[in-house]
Amino acid sequence: MNRDLFAQFALRQIPQILTLLDRNPHSPTYGCFDRNFWHYKILDFPSGMSQEFVLPLALAYQTNIADNPFYQQSVLKDWVKAGILYAKKSSHQDGSCDDYFPYEKAGGATAFSLLAFIDSYQICDFNDSQMIDFFFKRASWLANHHESGQLSNHQALIVLCLELLTKILNTNQFDKAKTLRLEKVLDWQSSEGWFQEYEGCDPGYHSLTISCLARIYQLRPDERLKEALIKAVKVASYFIHPDGSYGGEYGSRNTYNFFPHGFELVGQWMPEALAINNQFLIGLKDGLSPCYSDDHIIGHHTWNYLLAWRDFVPQRSFDVPQNNGRIWLKEAKILIDIRKNTSIYLALNKGGVFKLFRDRKLILSDTNFSLQVKEGKKIKNAVVHLIDNYSVQINDDDIIIRGDLGWAKQKQMNPTNLLILRIVMLSLGRFFPDLIRKILQKVLITGKQNAPFTFERKITWQDNDILIEDTLNADNWENVTAIGIGGDQTSIYIVMSRTFQISQLQSWLDLKDNIKQLSNHEPLKLKRQL
Repeated sequence: MNRDLFAQFALRQIPQILTLLDRNPHSPTYGCFDRNFWHYKILDFPSGMSQEFVLPLALAYQTNIADNPFYQQSVLKDWVKAGILYAKKSSHQDGSCDDYFPYEKAGGATAFSLLAFIDSYQICDFNDSQMIDFFFKRASWLANHHESGQLSNHQALIVLCLELLTKILNTNQFDKAKTLRLEKVLDWQSSEGWFQEYEGCDPGYHSLTISCLARIYQLRPDERLKEALIKAVKVASYFIHPDGSYGGEYGSRNTYNFFPHGFELVGQWMPEALAINNQFLIGLKDGLSPCYSDDHIIGHHTWNYLLAWRDFVPQRSFDVPQNNGRIWLKEAKILIDIRKNTSIYLALNKGGVFKLFRDRKLILSDTNFSLQVKEGKKIKNAVVHLIDNYSVQINDDDIIIRGDLGWAKQKQMNPTNLLILRIVMLSLGRFFPDLIRKILQKVLITGKQNAPFTFERKITWQDNDILIEDTLNADNWENVTAIGIGGDQTSIYIVMSRTFQISQLQSWLDLKDNIKQLSNHEPLKLKRQL
């Protein structure tokens, strides 16, 4: 198994990260990674999350691998230092930072970037009291800040930051906060092993939580944490697909995220964890890894891949996970059915969204019906995968899901909305940023509204084939202007979703002609033998 694939993939991202960085020591924004702010000047504040990019640079400096032009290049340490000091300069007085709007005080951005600063500080062997003071201030804010929403990966990140800083400062000041937050993460772990992300199980963010908890366990071994990691790794092994891809639209946050570092750390004492990375490396070699090379999210996977390369366990079996039979995660409402050479990954809480593999290749990704509906002068989008109170019937050889469609979230910003948001945040909003965040979460993520359509999806095993029978009911077809089924459609705002993966080279199934002859109340029926 080629360990170097992790490093090679990550190092390809470094030129883009350096392009995002203001590298001019005489510039007032020297060290800023938000190119939209310092270069294009189309934003009025820099995103604090972008400063996380110091960690990929620090690790690139450290990574001794053939054809790494960044190895031991001292200027990288200068740029890492500049990035940390710019973060200090651009932060709020309490040490927090913004991500999407001014005075947001974003917990996730503050935690991700602090972890990057602490790790980079140690990798580059800095000795700078103003950096340490800044880290302490930021950690103190995180220790006392409680964001809305159940995001296990954020809580685990915060605990890791506090644990690392505890070691550096030799302090017990964060002990209570570490204990309480770690307890929260463990409480949010389902009996099936996955950690809560908003409204359910997301395999991608689950792997990030494992990555953080594995490092915490390495720093401070604890039997309860070890048991949680064992359960978490076991359930993660279900989501590594036969082709080496991982996760997708059947998760609660629709991501293809995969963070391999935690599996290497856990694999030091639980060899089964290494089998997950073995399988993922097959997909990485075949070009199945998703593309995260946009200006905001390029950092997470880059540093995690480089850490996986650094801590790669050389003495390992190169077996890959072999799951067979039916795996029914009742709490997650995800069903995985593997028979002979065919596997289906099915989200019953998303209306039967599924991925189907045969002979270790993806045959079909399906996110169920999507309709464009004319309402007055507006065109709205009704989708199956949004409303989660479906009726589900599970039998030995067939599964039936019924329920309502929901209106997809397609709210866009415009000058008026942006102006209102700025005015709110510059006045009352700066004192109540968590309330604004909670409102936006409801508008963009958690809030749901039923659409006037119902559906039924029946999935039947026939020997080694699968029969998909879909029925869509409407009182009025006249206002439906378009209808189809896509392979990667999602309808809530998640920063790490809607990335490109090579498996998305799948044509949209256009069903507009299928409804032209239908009268009102007559159902659309679709049958596919796979």
